[in-house]
Amino acid sequence: MSFDVIKQFEDKIAEFFNSPYAISVDSCTHGVELCLRYTNAKQINVPYHTYLSIPFLAEKLQISRAWRYEQWADYYYLTDRVIDAAVHWQRDGYIPGTFMSISFQYRKHLNLCRGGMILTDDKDAAVSLKKMSYDGRTPDRSWREQNIDMVGYHYYMTPETAQLGLDKLPEAIATPPNRLTYQDYLDLTDNEIFRKERIKQ
Repeated sequence: MSFDVIKQFEDKIAEFFNSPYAISVDSCTHGVELCLRYTNAKQINVPYHTYLSIPFLAEKLQISRAWRYEQWADYYYLTDRVIDAAVHWQRDGYIPGTFMSISFQYRKHLNLCRGGMILTDDKDAAVSLKKMSYDGRTPDRSWREQNIDMVGYHYYMTPETAQLGLDKLPEAIATPPNRLTYQDYLDLTDNEIFRKERIKQ
């Protein structure tokens, strides 16, 4: 299957969210990670109620983690520019000047079992994030034919997942989403690994 289908899916998602650029990845968490790496984030601000993989990014990236209580809906900010928008599904829903990572995990509105997308309006960032997700290369030709000039990560979306996305997208657009909020997630500091970090007002 051609990798052209990935670009088609990215373009359709960008059009729906009214985002100038969309970069497909193999998971929303990896999308968030790439954005944190690209922006050279030093700290993430994590709501108590979110998915488990997000606070673990602090250890992975060796940055600090600050917890906060936030009654969020659809998305929340991890830094001033990086947004975890895993459950966000809204036409024209892109927020200018940010990096928004959305999810296609099996419980999400567009269910592809796995996958995600980074939304941005920064052209240079879009180019870099695409290369970062493809092991530091561009997807237009074999890595053997390229001079790799940046650190990359094996986080790209497969053509099969992108084709499934194209197939399911019309129904997802036509169907109102179930709005998810902080209340759909457990307080992560109830877990032993985070309990000592709990600071409640």
